[in-house]
Amino acid sequence: MDNISMDNLETLLDPDLINTYLVPWGIRIVAALAVFIIGRWIIKMVVGFAGRMMRKAQVDEMLSTFAGNILYTVLLVVVVIAALDQLGIQTTSLLAVFGAAGLAIGLALKDSLANFSSGVMLIIFRPFKVGDFIEAAGIAGVVEEVRIFSTILRTGDNREITIPNSQIYSAPIVNVSARSTRRIDLVFGIGYEDDLRKAKQLIEAAFAADDRILDDPAPGIAVGELADSSVNINARPWVKTADYWAVRSDLLENIKLSFDSNGISIPYPQQDVHMHNAA
Repeated sequence: MDNISMDNLETLLDPDLINTYLVPWGIRIVAALAVFIIGRWIIKMVVGFAGRMMRKAQVDEMLSTFAGNILYTVLLVVVVIAALDQLGIQTTSLLAVFGAAGLAIGLALKDSLANFSSGVMLIIFRPFKVGDFIEAAGIAGVVEEVRIFSTILRTGDNREITIPNSQIYSAPIVNVSARSTRRIDLVFGIGYEDDLRKAKQLIEAAFAADDRILDDPAPGIAVGELADSSVNINARPWVKTADYWAVRSDLLENIKLSFDSNGISIPYPQQDVHMHNAA
């Protein structure tokens, strides 16, 4: 037993074995560890510096975090490849394998990648922000959260709807909250026998009685169309965006009551039926 142990020890301590294998591999392992450790330290410095620069430039927090993660991953892959190269591993063939695997994964997850890229574009160009009321992909609601793959909207009846980012970015986006003011477009139809000037005065009085209607831009009141059964008057006041729906509802009610009190009729489709007695 002792003789076997001594033989193994003599074999390990053989100068040719040490010089041929142990010393070169030891140096390679130490060099690879040094590259990996120093590389990670440099990566943290680079990512931290990039993060500080993006915060200084007031880049969106979600975008800066995402960009920092991508930068860290890419640089870490470079450091790992450099460390493997120190061990004598053929990194060229390894990169080819990674490339083929990445292509296969990309083809399998093309829809997810489309949502991912659309999310990045939404974060970069920012056609809307959290809290805006938008119309996108046939849905209207308040933006609750912009994620990498999807966007969360809250509708007026308090439903939460998740929309894939590719559907939002590939279609027109209407940002209702983008401007501080908004115009209300109303159409009032009156009968041909009614007093047109009186109707316009009643609409103007309803505008003047509501303090939420802005003086600049000035409201517009004009005849818009001589329709088949009515004279249509376009009424277009300007309000703050936050007051839009409340003012619109109040104007419809107040002007309808004012028309009723002053004998202004609002025509509606009617059908006359004539009865004939048979002989």
